[in-house]
Formats: sequence, structure tokens, C-alpha cells
Amino acid sequence: MTEKHYLKRLLPSSLLGRSLLIIVTPLVLLQVISAIIFFESHWDKVSLRLARGLAGDIAAIVELLRRDPGPKSRSEVFKVASVHMSIWATLKEGEILPNTPPVATNRLDEILIKAISEAVHKPFQIDTRTRERRVSVEIQLAEGVLRILTPRKRLFSSTTYVFVMWMVGISMILFGVATIFMRNQVKPIRRLARAADDFGMGRMERKFKPEGATEVRKAASAFIDMRERIRRHISQRTEMLAGVSHDLRTPLTRMKLQLEMAGGDVGGVAELKEDVAEMEHMLGGYLAFARGEGEEAPKLASLTGLLNEVAAQAKRKGGAVDLHVEGEIIGALRGAAFRRCLTNLIENAMRYAEHVTVRAGRRGGAVEIVIDDDGSGIPEDMREEVFKPFFRLESSRNPETGGVGLGLTIARDVVRAHGGDIKLSDSPNGGLRVILRLPL
Repeated sequence: MTEKHYLKRLLPSSLLGRSLLIIVTPLVLLQVISAIIFFESHWDKVSLRLARGLAGDIAAIVELLRRDPGPKSRSEVFKVASVHMSIWATLKEGEILPNTPPVATNRLDEILIKAISEAVHKPFQIDTRTRERRVSVEIQLAEGVLRILTPRKRLFSSTTYVFVMWMVGISMILFGVATIFMRNQVKPIRRLARAADDFGMGRMERKFKPEGATEVRKAASAFIDMRERIRRHISQRTEMLAGVSHDLRTPLTRMKLQLEMAGGDVGGVAELKEDVAEMEHMLGGYLAFARGEGEEAPKLASLTGLLNEVAAQAKRKGGAVDLHVEGEIIGALRGAAFRRCLTNLIENAMRYAEHVTVRAGRRGGAVEIVIDDDGSGIPEDMREEVFKPFFRLESSRNPETGGVGLGLTIARDVVRAHGGDIKLSDSPNGGLRVILRLPL
């Protein structure tokens, strides 16, 4: 996997996520840079100043003990240090510090060692880790080792915590405001997507109007105009073909009557009757394709019951159909349209196979219907072609024999109008497998 593809996988996929990333990334960088500047300049300077203050107090104690090393003076000095300097000092007479330089384990140790080295020119050791709230400093004097304990807070400034809290607090507030703002900006886009999805699947549309930013309003207005143009086009096409069908049915009816009155097989009357019947069948197919059952509204219906009815109808026509449905499947369906779809597919399989198997059940959040037969199948390179209007195979397995090349076209249109799709593949029974997936 290339770095580009890896980065794409890490980035958010939604517009809201990407917008927030655009807003948050500079904010985080700003906070990081501010923190670095603060801790490298302000924090170090303040900490060094506090450390020098402590080192100055220690230097004063050492100087007072040097001037008057007596026990009484020493006691007075220690008392003043504890009361006014928050320093608790003791002298371990006769002890000697190890002859090693003080070791810094963190930034605070480095600052404290630097400050004491500048103020007290004697050997010393520090300990900032053993005691949780105390800092220990041991200084080598002529009389022994001077041990000093002082609170850790003398080396810390509250501005550090205030700065961090303000930085985090303001970041959270800005992030919350940005989230609310961007969510409101994304809502119109989501509504537009739902409206387009509803229109594509032929569902009852929610009340939709342009709203949001100027660009989103323009896109919504363009979608509404496009939707109306498509509706007018479909309506005009349906009306035109319905009119043509009606006009053609009238002379065909007269021809049928005249042929019936002629009787017998004079002059090829039987062949003419077959031609007229085929023309009526073709007109019915054209009209069904033009209408597309688009005027039918989806209603909550039982797919299980619909499959049982279509399978029973196929059996009455002499077909060997094995149906198995996994439980009761209910969803929003255009009953008449979906019945036509299933009838086309099952009867098409019956026409070219001895046995047809139909299986239906829920698979991965969708309903899957699988129709298998043991016929001769359809060549793989022609499986997409057979869905084109008026396309007919010139092979032993012609999926539209007896029709006008619209059966599979109508079936796919119906399935896609329900938000699903239909695909063809090889059947384990040796013939063709038809797979319908519906998001019910």
C-alpha cells in the first residue's frame, strides 16, 4: 500500500470529519507551538528565577552560619529560616558528602543545580524525587553537612497550570463551536443526498427545499429542476406510448374480428391471427416498459407472500419450482411492479430449464433472492447485454423468446427502483443464477 493510499485511509471520509480536521489541525499546531514557546522561554525563566530565590536563601543561611557557627546562633538562624523562608535546616556535624557532582534527572534539577552553583560555592547534592512534596539540598560545610528541606511549590509557578488550563479550555470551546457550526452546514447537504436517494428509489419524498450556504442552495435548486424535468419526460413518454398503444389496438381489434368472421384457414387466416396476437403482445410489452410501474407508490408488504404467490402461479403453469424463504420478510414494495419482475425472471427460467430453485433471506443488511435453474445458461460476455432494451440472444437459450427483448430490462428497472440491483452468474445446478439484492 502506497503512502498516499495509507493517508487516505487515515483521513475521515465524511465532509463533517474533514471540515473539523481542517479546523482542528491548525488549532492543535497553534497550541503545540504556544506550549513549546511557553515552556522554553517563560517556564524556564520563571523556574530559574524561583530556583535562584531558593538558592539565595540557602546562601544567606550558609553565610550566617559561617559568621557565627555557635549552637545558639545556629538555632536562631534555623528558626528564622523555617518561619520566614519555608526552609527546614539541620546540621549533621562531622559528616562528609560523596565526592561526586550533583546529577540532574529532569529539567527542574538542571535549573536548581545551576542556581545553587551560582549562589553557593561549596560542594552540594540535591534530591527532588525521594520526597513527594519536598526538595532536599545537602551542602558540605566545615562543621559537617547542612541538610535543607523546602516545599516543592517554591520551585513551581501557578501560571504554568493556569496557562495549560486556559489553553485546553479554549481549545475545547473552539472545537465545540466549530462542531456545532459545521454540523449545521453539513445538514443541508445530507438532506439533498436523502432527497436524491428517495427520488432515485421512487420513494415518497420528504418535503425538500433549498437551504444552507449559497453553493448548497444552488445545487439543491439544480436538483429540483432536474427532478421536474425527469418527471415531465417520463410522463410525456408514458402518455405518448399509451396513446400509440391505444391507437394501434383499435385497428388490431377490427382485424381480429374480421379474421374471426372469415373463419377457417382460408388464405392463411391462422397465420394472420398469430401475427395479430404477437403484435398485441409486443404492444403490451412496450407499454409496460414505458410506464415502468412508476406511478405505483411503495407500501409495506410481505415479500414472502409475494414469492409464494408467484411460485404457485408458476406451478399452475406446469413449472417445477422449489421455493425456500428464510422467515417472514416484510418491506416497502411496489407490489404490482415487483410481481412483474419476479414473474418475468421465474417464467424465463422455466422456459429454458426443467427445474427452478428460488431462495430468499436476509444477507448483510439486505434481502437477497437467488433464482437458479438447470438450463443452458447465458454466455458470460453477454450477461450485461441481455439487460439492454430490445436485445435478444440468437442462441438456444434466448431469455426473451416469445417477447420483445424487455423482460430482463423491466426486471432490472424494477429492482433498481427499489434501491437494489440484479446480477447474473453461473448456477451450481448447471444453468443460470439470477441474484437480486434489495435494501429492505
